[in-house]
Amino acid sequence: MTAFWEVQELIGRWWFTYDQGLFEQLDSLLTDDVHFTVRSDTGRTEYEEFITAHVHGKSDVMIWQAEHRLDSPSPLRHNGTNVHLTGTRGDDLEFTSYIFVTQIVEGQVSNLSTGIVTGSVRNDGGTLKLSSLHVVLDTESSRPLREIRAAESPA
Repeated sequence: MTAFWEVQELIGRWWFTYDQGLFEQLDSLLTDDVHFTVRSDTGRTEYEEFITAHVHGKSDVMIWQAEHRLDSPSPLRHNGTNVHLTGTRGDDLEFTSYIFVTQIVEGQVSNLSTGIVTGSVRNDGGTLKLSSLHVVLDTESSRPLREIRAAESPA
């Protein structure tokens, strides 16, 4: 049985390894059949093409990850927070978390993005690996939750 701390450690290792551009190590954290998606919550950003991905399979995921990281700022810091388990699907253990992404601008920390991450992990040959990772970046302006829910509910 997979312990929660193992899932949390894998997610932390994923973001750290990605930020450092350690692509061979990043590759070792994925199952062969991994599914990766990323998009904004609105689909209306100036940089939508740069951030959007929908790829299957370790090879294609790693191609996208490497190209995206090489064209992103450095240093870059993805902080996975509030990781929690949400269920199981077959052999996969599902999780949800937030990410908070920063960069450095003129010597100061600059917030770059936040978002919600969902995904799953699976024991693969005795090693816990990511079997899916889905990122939705926040771009919609914040407003009171009551207002949002009222707009979403049928009249």
